[in-house]
Amino acid sequence: MKTIISDNINKAIELLKNDKVIGFPTETVYGLAGNALSIRAIEKIYEVKQRPKENPLILHIANKQDLSKYCFVEHEVFLKLADKFWPGPITFLLNKTSLISEMVTASKPKVAVRIPNHEMALRVLKNIDFPLVAPSANPFNYISPTSAQHVKAALNAKIEFILDGGKCDKGIESTIVGMHKDELIIYRPGTISLEDIKKIYPKVKLNITDKSVQTPGMFKKHYSPKTPLIATHHINREIKKHSNKKLGVLTFTSSSPINDTHIHYHLSPNLDYNEAAHNLYDFLYKLDAMNLDLIIVELLPEGGMATAINDRIKKASAC
Repeated sequence: MKTIISDNINKAIELLKNDKVIGFPTETVYGLAGNALSIRAIEKIYEVKQRPKENPLILHIANKQDLSKYCFVEHEVFLKLADKFWPGPITFLLNKTSLISEMVTASKPKVAVRIPNHEMALRVLKNIDFPLVAPSANPFNYISPTSAQHVKAALNAKIEFILDGGKCDKGIESTIVGMHKDELIIYRPGTISLEDIKKIYPKVKLNITDKSVQTPGMFKKHYSPKTPLIATHHINREIKKHSNKKLGVLTFTSSSPINDTHIHYHLSPNLDYNEAAHNLYDFLYKLDAMNLDLIIVELLPEGGMATAINDRIKKASAC
């Protein structure tokens, strides 16, 4: 199958209405999008991604009014968070209505839902009469794509169309939050941080170590290049340890000299977490294409958005 990359929104809408799956731009990463109410489209997404059926999908909707069609909003805090952060990179875990198949939720009673903050994504969603599911447009466990070219390279002609919306602004997946009793739980950190959410609702905690897969992104190994990857706070020590190998090195704070034989990318010369998140997957794609022996990635100093970036780096390094 020949994969077409195009900014033709009408073509994207036509394919989605015919239960096809497409590459779909959002502000976080590119999704593999299909009709969330179509079993055929959902099955195709799992097939193309080789995604385990126990890994649930995220529902993408056009506006807050659609929430009541597909979810039960039982806590006012979600409406407050929606008012503050939607459209945007935050996903709510809510009890689903009967319209949503258990194939979407991996047989769980709750569905993850968000409104993406991307002009082309919103134009598509506002011109169809169904929500979309759109997990990252890559094979399961591989690096999430942040450009149409990444999608084409990763899926290797398994889909016929990628809607080209440019490079993703945020660069890592959305924050996922759910309610347990009177406490908000962050199941997957993202660019909207725990500190950001605390300003709206102070009873919030991070839970990314739960062994059960409650939401997307909770598998131990995820976001991984094919090249072996080490995550470390001690970048120079790891470089010396593996100096006889062909290395790719990805740093944040370190300004120490690196051997000329190593490939080096700096996540953010300005030490800006937003820039680091934006660049992370793009640099991993580049390094993974260089036939290296090993990629060494420096973890960021903890706090704020660094929690989300470090989560992705650590999962990319998991064996």
